[in-house]
Amino acid sequence: MRIQLNRYAGNEPSILAAGLPEGADALIFTKAARKFNNISMFVARDDRRADTFLSACQFYAPDIEVIMLPAWDCLPYDRVSPSRDLAAKRASTLSKILSYNNDKPLILISTISAVTQKLIPQSIVSASSLTINTGSELKRENLQRYLVENGYIRETIVRDAGDYAVRGGIIDIYPIGFDDPVRLDFFGDDIDVIRTFDSETQRTKVKLNSITFTPVSEVLLSNLSIGLFRRNYIAAFGGGVAKDPIYSSVIEGIRPQGIEHYLPLFYNKLETIFDYLRIGSLISFDCLCNESLSERRDLIDDYYSSRSDYVSFHDTGSGDPAKLSGLYRPLPIDNLYIQPEEWKEALSVFKVRNHALFIPPDANNKIDFKGRSGRSFSNERNQIDCNVFDEVVKYINRLKASNKKVLVASHTSGSSERLGSVLSDHGLELSEIKLGTDALSINNSTAFRVTLPLETGFEIDDLIIISEQDIFGDRLINRGRKRRTKDFISEVTSLNSGDLIIHIDHGLGRYIGLETVSVHNAPHDCLKLEYFGGSTLYLPVQNIELLSRYGSASENTTLDKLGSAAWQSRKAKAKKRLLDIAGELIVIAAKRAMKTCEAISIDQKPYNEFCSRFPYVETDDQINSIDEVLDDLKSGKPMDRLICGDVGFGKTEVALRAAFAMVMSGKQVAIVAPTTILSRQHYKTFSERFKGFPVNVKQLSRMVSPKDQAMTKSELKNGQCDIIVGTHSLLSKTLGFSELGLIIVDEEQRFGVQHKERLKQLRSDLHVLTLTATPIPRTLQMALSGIRDLSLIATPPVDRLAVRTYISPFDTISIRKAILRERYRGGQCFFVVPRVSDIQKIDEFIQTEVPEVTYVIAHGKMSPNALEDIMTAFYNGQYDVLISTSIIESGIDIPTANTMIIYRADRFGLAQLYQMRGRVGRSKLRAYAYFTMPTNKLITKNAQNRLKILQSLDTLGAGFTLASYDLDMRGSGNPLGQEQSGHIKDLGVELYQHMLEEAVSELKNEIQHKDSSWSPQVNLGVAILIPEKYIEDLNLRLSTYRRISMVENDEQGDALSIELVDRFGPLPMELKSLLKVMQIKRLCKKSSVEKIDAGPLGIVITIRKKDISDPSKILNAINSNPGWRIKKNQTIFVKCNLEKAEVRLAKTFNVIYSLYEKLK
Repeated sequence: MRIQLNRYAGNEPSILAAGLPEGADALIFTKAARKFNNISMFVARDDRRADTFLSACQFYAPDIEVIMLPAWDCLPYDRVSPSRDLAAKRASTLSKILSYNNDKPLILISTISAVTQKLIPQSIVSASSLTINTGSELKRENLQRYLVENGYIRETIVRDAGDYAVRGGIIDIYPIGFDDPVRLDFFGDDIDVIRTFDSETQRTKVKLNSITFTPVSEVLLSNLSIGLFRRNYIAAFGGGVAKDPIYSSVIEGIRPQGIEHYLPLFYNKLETIFDYLRIGSLISFDCLCNESLSERRDLIDDYYSSRSDYVSFHDTGSGDPAKLSGLYRPLPIDNLYIQPEEWKEALSVFKVRNHALFIPPDANNKIDFKGRSGRSFSNERNQIDCNVFDEVVKYINRLKASNKKVLVASHTSGSSERLGSVLSDHGLELSEIKLGTDALSINNSTAFRVTLPLETGFEIDDLIIISEQDIFGDRLINRGRKRRTKDFISEVTSLNSGDLIIHIDHGLGRYIGLETVSVHNAPHDCLKLEYFGGSTLYLPVQNIELLSRYGSASENTTLDKLGSAAWQSRKAKAKKRLLDIAGELIVIAAKRAMKTCEAISIDQKPYNEFCSRFPYVETDDQINSIDEVLDDLKSGKPMDRLICGDVGFGKTEVALRAAFAMVMSGKQVAIVAPTTILSRQHYKTFSERFKGFPVNVKQLSRMVSPKDQAMTKSELKNGQCDIIVGTHSLLSKTLGFSELGLIIVDEEQRFGVQHKERLKQLRSDLHVLTLTATPIPRTLQMALSGIRDLSLIATPPVDRLAVRTYISPFDTISIRKAILRERYRGGQCFFVVPRVSDIQKIDEFIQTEVPEVTYVIAHGKMSPNALEDIMTAFYNGQYDVLISTSIIESGIDIPTANTMIIYRADRFGLAQLYQMRGRVGRSKLRAYAYFTMPTNKLITKNAQNRLKILQSLDTLGAGFTLASYDLDMRGSGNPLGQEQSGHIKDLGVELYQHMLEEAVSELKNEIQHKDSSWSPQVNLGVAILIPEKYIEDLNLRLSTYRRISMVENDEQGDALSIELVDRFGPLPMELKSLLKVMQIKRLCKKSSVEKIDAGPLGIVITIRKKDISDPSKILNAINSNPGWRIKKNQTIFVKCNLEKAEVRLAKTFNVIYSLYEKLK
């Protein structure tokens, strides 16, 4: 490899480098970059590839700085600007390139899209950085002018990069490339103090001596650049532009959306990234870069042609340029993007290396590194009688014997530690190497663990890298980060000082804080709780699960008195009342769990054929949900499962596969939707997917003629109809089924209680599958309580982008831009109004301001046939805009509609807004949602809060989070009655959950129902706490205690340990002891051990007698363990020497594990 590397890092102008699989290419590139000792650039084919290459470079060469130049995250000639974070990152990277002083290597990673785009001149970037030192003189107004000109945005509170806030003599700024914002304290015109602070708590962290600010935009609005823009804009598009919104905004110093696409007008001449690099620099191109370059050029040409053709169409030839004002007039392609001739000339002065997996037959000037992809253990994983870890150990030992150096790569240090522990159990000890440079310098015939995020391993020369994914098939860290949905309520809220809490034994108290107290001469963290009369209770952190949050209603409450019987009496009454109001629904749910039905069997051949018709790749969550539903259907028990997933995340596909499995077993399936439009869409989807199978799909709704309805009902009764799709009419008592097996309810939140009760009354042994993105609190609570099963689909489809959300007053220009931008890219728009009476205003607006588009109006007061025709026409693309009421909220799926404009968004509910926003962004294109407010009216505080929450949930998969906010804020009320909101004042939200689970268990008549509200006491005299130095933030420390207490098995404990190592570093001894104590505590609960005490002379075990059904098992455990004996007070005493704390901990675990093994 040395010969090839020397050629790669040599002075040849162009070389084809083959035999470089992903992972190996970064190794060779970093070695070459080190030899060059200059700026070396790697150009990736896309953003994802650039990210993985960056991680690999940081591993192989941790001492070399790696910077990234990303492309704009918007389309060519778009009407919107690139995101502020991304624009700032680009400006920061350019500034770093110019400040490079050639004293050490620097790696620059970019993409084809980024390097084909022209950049602002180097002279402008150099002059735009600002360095401030403590004690230096700087006028505040000059600093503010700099911030405005360079793209910083003034806010009341600084939270995001590129924000700044001014409060008297203090200016807060969030500079680019910093983990925290900085606070400048002025004393007159002098900088008194520079310090960083936490953007969440706003508290000071570290003092600095100096700081350098760089622009956060490539458009710098100085007087000079605005003057150039004025001259160049008129030169490019002619006079009469005073009314042009782009022109007038810039002249007034306003930065309009999409102004970056006019970048050449602000400067005398743009440059390219190749102008920033020094002649002779190394530039390496990723595999398939030529293909990516060709696609990028085609995309640019296409968008430019569309814009130009549109302008030409509206140019009447009158010669009056004012006629074109307001239109998007594109600049020539060569003004913004590098042309093929420029590309070839620019690369001629650099050392170019083109990477390839294989050598083309006609390639000239090539080198072959002979690298190849590593071994995958997928076959071993799939063999029942084969242990994959044993095979890995054998493989590594063979490699070591053949004089190879082996690295086992994991995605994180926590998962590496876990993998090392597993391999150690199978006879292979692997030490961890932190730095890639150390890992690459190991001797042959050795093997180590490293942290390197590779999808697959590779082999090159005498180096073999085995990735974690080669062994497990998926990343271990993924399992650790999966959150159990039943614990969700406890996790979404943090416990703050002064919050009201419920102790399961002592009732309502107030949390004061976290304090460290000495127990048996060992430090323990305890929660300090205040009760009536100022009484104080200290609760050890290992028993934190006895606490629950009271909820949001905290006013006019009286604390309970410690030692009083009032709480126990109140809890008993509440439990009785809970059992009384449980009524038919919980009884039916409990009976369903005990009831049996015919277990279906699935013929894999037709099922696989059916699945192959799904045109997308299933996400992990989607696969899990499908598996859970099919397992339910195969179990022989009636299913009642809630599928909660964002709109467009694939819930319908889960329903399709469940329906197929049921129909092929000879049962009928009913799909119930809240609206006729959604019903029609489901009918179309199901009909198309079942085409070619012996399945009869029919629909029942008001859009079906009476004759067809009568025929369908007859077929249903006779068993000739297999799948029926409809609205509420399916719930009619007059409708008869031959062999109904599965009911699928879509958009569950739109149905009333009576409709859902009717579903359950149809037959208690029916399978029920409910689909929703935002479950109402009552439904979510029932799923979390175990009455219903819950599956979450929180993973977005591949290439799915979050909907970019804008909240602003109703602005004619912006709305016009949004509609036209969507039309230009071949899409459609939803224009939603809160009331039918508002439609006329929007009708007039479209006619007057956007006459270029075609539009149609739809609302619920129209006749069914008229509504059907309108929706069909819009679905078929005959109109650009659909003006409607919130009728589009429920499930309409039109992939070409990717812009949503909501008039008077303050008049809609939170779930309505979320559902409507989910109607766009269902394809791979970026979608946009504009929530508009009245320009001259104040909106209510609640409306403001709804919109703020929605903007904070501007991520994929946020529907479940939104519903849980609703549950915590409103409470769930009576889960069985008519009320779907209210507060649970007596018990608090979390204890109510717990007691509801207990009630359900009792109603299920479980044979071995045990009281789970008790908590074992474990007193070992060892330090158990999380040191403040390890997790400084108090709330985070408390949250971690709570998460530790919620761990239910060793697998979850291992996953949490991995996460803690990843986030905070190696575990301190006190935390390791805490995790071990919690492991002992879990075994105590399983073994009915009420209390365990350990000291220097031995261990005392107290059994919870009422939970022991067979005392002979305990006697057997005592007799089979020498040194164990029963004392007079019926405790078990284990005599041993336990002077050292670590020995005491280990021995106690062994003892309790031995007891558990005998009792299970």
